Amino acid sequence: MKIQTCTIKQKVTIPAATPEEIYEAFTNPKIHSEFTGSKATGKPKVGEKFTAWDEYISGKYLELEKGKKIVQEWVDTDWPDGYLPSIFELTFKASAEGTEISMIQSNIPAAMDKELLDGWTEFYWDPLKKFFGKKIKKK
Repeated sequence: MKIQTCTIKQKVTIPAATPEEIYEAFTNPKIHSEFTGSKATGKPKVGEKFTAWDEYISGKYLELEKGKKIVQEWVDTDWPDGYLPSIFELTFKASAEGTEISMIQSNIPAAMDKELLDGWTEFYWDPLKKFFGKKIKKK
């Protein structure tokens, strides 16, 4: 039985953060763990494996361009058995407000699209805004 797939796309601006800081937040396990509140592992190197959210998410790095782009092969523990990884791509662009993140996640199980759309906001975009908002107040 073939599982229906889909692609989700989102754009968000993280105020007061540079593209380099956002890149580090996604690739440095210490910073990633700090802003999400859950353990992350891995080294930001093409071909290296990583985990996030206490191993709920796992994958490997396919492409890295510091401060500009991250491409990962990505699965979560809710994926159907034997399901191929999705391709997760982030690009970063400086804006007057901070950094604009463009996210494309392709080859995801269609039944999970709403969960993932909401999850990115709840578990990444909002925590990143809060994390970098605290950074402003410390200055």
